[in-house]
Amino acid sequence: MHIFSKLGSLALLLLCSIRVYAQDLAPRAYIITPVHSNALTLGSSLNKGNLIFDSDIPINNATANVNVSTLNYSHSLNFFGRTAIFLAAVPYGLGHFQGTVMATQTNVYRSGLLASAFRFSVNLKGGPAMDLEEFSKWQQKTLVGVSFKVVPPTGQYDPTKLINVGTNRWAFKPEIGVSQRWHHWLVDTYGAAWSFTTNHEFFSHNQFNPGVTAQSQAPVGAFEGHLSYDLKPRFWASLDGNFWFGGRTSLNGRENIGTLQRNSRVGATMSVPVSKHQSVKFSYSNGAYIRYGGNYQTVSLAWQYSWIGKPN
Repeated sequence: MHIFSKLGSLALLLLCSIRVYAQDLAPRAYIITPVHSNALTLGSSLNKGNLIFDSDIPINNATANVNVSTLNYSHSLNFFGRTAIFLAAVPYGLGHFQGTVMATQTNVYRSGLLASAFRFSVNLKGGPAMDLEEFSKWQQKTLVGVSFKVVPPTGQYDPTKLINVGTNRWAFKPEIGVSQRWHHWLVDTYGAAWSFTTNHEFFSHNQFNPGVTAQSQAPVGAFEGHLSYDLKPRFWASLDGNFWFGGRTSLNGRENIGTLQRNSRVGATMSVPVSKHQSVKFSYSNGAYIRYGGNYQTVSLAWQYSWIGKPN
């Protein structure tokens, strides 16, 4: 059971390595837009680096090369007089992993649809629902908003396999965010907590484990901060950082204390308009402090098309 517990932690770690979008740095997440604004975003991130394990797992020189492509759609609406935004994301992941397991070189490849994500955010202070004409006269000062993200078990999952791209569980992320503007400068801070349901069919119904095993994970707390500067309208750059902690894993109620996460990433983002409706976003981030998990360098590129009402 001890070795099986370690394998369970390894499987979740490799899975989280594919699902790196869950710890993305997201500047300006609580900036509001006019009611009936829409945005379609196609993005791709390349993540390359080392995997840091619990010291009891007999794996050395573990590395990963992961690509995640994501299609996002967002829409703003009037929610009881406040600005609200609904966002849906559909990601697809490709992951190559290699390492030395008990003196044997091992390679793992996984690809497929990851779990979709749905986020609803609403402004509580500083951003009433406005049409385009009202919005053009409005000047941001302090914004306070809350959001709730849901990640259902929609990714590809086979309970007979140890490593999957899906999680076979639900994940929930309530968050509060504050955005403060001083002329061209903008500061954003967020605080959130991830919670997870139990995967009741982890590595089950196979020759190694003919029965059923339950895998669970403790909540993860997360903090995020961004300092950005507007060079021109819709043309901005930011410095980004985050920190998350918690997330110990358990199999059938047996906790693996070596899987506690205390991780941080830093990076930078730039958004450049290319036409009235289109913009591109570039970002880079790296692990500042990684206790357990993927220590990646990440390069991302995204194209966005936005419009108000119907496209024109």
